[in-house]
Amino acid sequence: MKTIGMIGGMSWESTVTYYQIVNEVIRRELGGLHSAKCILHSVEFDEIERLQSTGEWEKSGEILGQAARGLEAAGADYILICTNTMHKVFDQVQSCVSVPLLHIAQMTADALKADDVEKVGLLGTKYTMEQEFYKAKLVENGIEVVIPGKEAVEVINDVIFHELCMGEIRDESRQAFLAAIDDMAERGAQAVILGCTEIGLLVRQSDTAVKLYDTTLIHAERAAMLSLE
Repeated sequence: MKTIGMIGGMSWESTVTYYQIVNEVIRRELGGLHSAKCILHSVEFDEIERLQSTGEWEKSGEILGQAARGLEAAGADYILICTNTMHKVFDQVQSCVSVPLLHIAQMTADALKADDVEKVGLLGTKYTMEQEFYKAKLVENGIEVVIPGKEAVEVINDVIFHELCMGEIRDESRQAFLAAIDDMAERGAQAVILGCTEIGLLVRQSDTAVKLYDTTLIHAERAAMLSLE
């Protein structure tokens, strides 16, 4: 079994889900007392968020790059950045190590293509929804991307940072997310990406008829399966 390296803590709420999923997949595949071989470096999220908000992405990339080097030195065969937004510095982090990083947007694109989804809605932080680093990966794979309106973008971003990352789950916020999902579906989205690793804590497939692609689940499941190849 290969060893999974995880850069987590962004936020730790969703990192818990990553750890749970990779172990559930290994148990499902191998049975018995089997569990995943994994190494976790959990960063201090307040520091990362401050660098995001001030646009100091290169400095945040240096922090994640140092974490990646530590994971490689500890024996990780490949590495996950356990958050969507910080894939903005994916190339910078990859340049710090010789083992591969698994890109969350590429793995999501693979899942979408397998289901013949050609136009998709995207929920996430405002960085993920409005900047090109994430959407470009989907477009490279032939997938058209739509995002919520400006007001909804601000609401969604606020809920992520001030509620979900704090472990708060509110029904009124769920309704706001579902309204954004419905809006994107009305504009032609065949499905919607839950493009922030915390959103799955709030919105589940049972809440909507629109097909949802939870990036946390996709990323963690694929990582677990790769450990067995």
